[in-house]
Amino acid sequence: MVKFILPIFAVCLLSGCSTVSYYSQIVTGHMKIVVGKKPLAKIVADPATDDFIRQKIVVAQQAREFAIVELGLPDNDSYTSFYDTRQNYVTWNVVAAEEFSFKPRNWCFPIAGCVSYRGYYAEEDAKEYADRLVQEGLDVTVDGATAYSTLGWFEDPLLNTMLNRSDSSVTSLLFHELAHQQLYVTDDSKFNESFATFVETAGMSLWQKVQGKNNQSASADLQLRRQRQHQFIQLLSATRADLVDLYLSDLPQEVMRDKKKQRFKLLLVEYEKLKADWGGYGGYDAWFNRDLNNARLVSVSTYNDYVPAFQVLFEDSDSNFEKFYAAAEALAEMKPEKRKESLQELLSRAKKTVYR
Repeated sequence: MVKFILPIFAVCLLSGCSTVSYYSQIVTGHMKIVVGKKPLAKIVADPATDDFIRQKIVVAQQAREFAIVELGLPDNDSYTSFYDTRQNYVTWNVVAAEEFSFKPRNWCFPIAGCVSYRGYYAEEDAKEYADRLVQEGLDVTVDGATAYSTLGWFEDPLLNTMLNRSDSSVTSLLFHELAHQQLYVTDDSKFNESFATFVETAGMSLWQKVQGKNNQSASADLQLRRQRQHQFIQLLSATRADLVDLYLSDLPQEVMRDKKKQRFKLLLVEYEKLKADWGGYGGYDAWFNRDLNNARLVSVSTYNDYVPAFQVLFEDSDSNFEKFYAAAEALAEMKPEKRKESLQELLSRAKKTVYR
């Protein structure tokens, strides 16, 4: 999962934030990256650089150029340097929801506003905080993040965690992160992540057309991956819809709790059937091998719920990225309730077809 952390520490010092230890780990974690990053040219020229990393850096540079030229995304010094975290994730994010609700717990920060996660640079710190929320009776998940964006406040580097994936995944991740720099709305995580996911998706569609001319195999693989991703999201959406109906019922909590457990068991069965349709492909096994709860579904829905709405907005903008960004900016400037109404209206017009 992809999250962002802003340079909130300066504002924190001025506003007298009480959770000093939390903010201090943000400062320490991010400044370690700022100080330790190196120019890409230096990394590529270094004989000690692993060939795999060197090749992925080239892919990332091509993706960045494509994003700037073809997608109209910000042209700055982000992703022109590299930092090796020497771990699989750069941050770990805590997401929580009530036992019988999909409304995420929000945490509010200076500049960033309220967001539906709380990020940590150390996994043990994230798990410790998550355990405290579990004691409150919340559904909680701790998800590792391979990247985050400072929204242009800093020159974000490429991270080793961003490169340990296929070429198309490296490309899509760059599109997603740069989209956060293009547009960000305070207090609306679902808008921000869905916007970035759509730009990533639309960008990959354009990238696929170019790649398809030169590499039919890579194009076919990308299309298959996107179809499977769409089916995965649809599977979770159906589960969430059933659970929403359950949570709105007048059933006693004990009965509701049991039915919730049974629905998640059914989700596992449905996934096994989907895997069979995929010929045994287990790319989502890791996701299903962890405990299922409301927070797990919230994490996925935050990134995808408004994607069909942005698809409609893109089509209304003549599939022109510049016009689309202007239209999305207009949505961003609306008051929260009006923006939500507008997005719901766009969703009602969304085609019931695979948009991924």
